[in-house]
Amino acid sequence: MASRHLSRSVAMQSLYEWDFRGRNNNELPGILKRNIDEFASGLDDTSFIQQLVDGVLKHIDQLNKIIEKAAPQWPLDQIAIVDRNVLRLGLYELLFGNREEVPPKVAINEAIELAKSFGGDSSGKFVNGVLGTVYREIGEPGKDDAPPAKEKREKAASSDEASLAQKEREEADKNQEVSSE
Repeated sequence: MASRHLSRSVAMQSLYEWDFRGRNNNELPGILKRNIDEFASGLDDTSFIQQLVDGVLKHIDQLNKIIEKAAPQWPLDQIAIVDRNVLRLGLYELLFGNREEVPPKVAINEAIELAKSFGGDSSGKFVNGVLGTVYREIGEPGKDDAPPAKEKREKAASSDEASLAQKEREEADKNQEVSSE
């Protein structure tokens, strides 16, 4: 299992346990340490796990509001604890994470995989739906700034084709004028 994926799993398990036990912030450091020792003892660097958990806690009110807005038919307390914490983790990475390190689509895919691994039968679809809704609302960062290279190439190619077609039409018009004289 890749180290980042393992880190996300440990972060999600820690958030799940913290949420299940009543969200007592004083218990979280112990929960996190135990889960790192038990599930991620082979990781050289566990700072990513800590960063994810700290980030979710720092933005929890915002994350909860976004979940409620993106899934209005599901009150937060009625969403399964696993799904709720997978969503918090995925939204944190999507909205507040380093997009250079974790592109939005990777954050969404990782959350879906966590939901499939730890949640119920429909958890993956539910997480995909909520995160997909948020992603569409915020748009792809940098997308409007400049077209991607492929798009630029296609535009350039079609522009060249249009220029060539225009030249051919002008040449044909000149030939027609000469032949009619």
